[in-house]
Amino acid sequence: MTSPIDRLPQLQALARAFVEERDWGQFHNPRNLAMALSVEASELLELYLWTTDEGPQPITEARRAEVAGEAADVLLCLLNFCDRAQIDLTQAFHDKLQVARKKYPAERVRGSALKYDEYPSDDP
Repeated sequence: MTSPIDRLPQLQALARAFVEERDWGQFHNPRNLAMALSVEASELLELYLWTTDEGPQPITEARRAEVAGEAADVLLCLLNFCDRAQIDLTQAFHDKLQVARKKYPAERVRGSALKYDEYPSDDP
């Protein structure tokens, strides 16, 4: 059974075809796509502006569809960025997960929000 992360190449092919059908590749260099990714992530974040930690997330149920749309925009920009920057996102994800497992061993960090370099030393 394939994991969702292993389906990224299929999604990337769909994103590439979408861009090619519109001749937008001429505008898609890694720098511009990185900026677009930041903008789309900010648009997602904006839907949570002025919410409280205890309140509904997002602030109104009516925004749920907008949240999904902005999340999809973030993914689309990320896929386009990785395509242009020649990054195998599936492999990068697996590599990064291995690094994170070493930095944050479950038995040491479970239930804590500290950064890896903020944990007390085991040395006496």
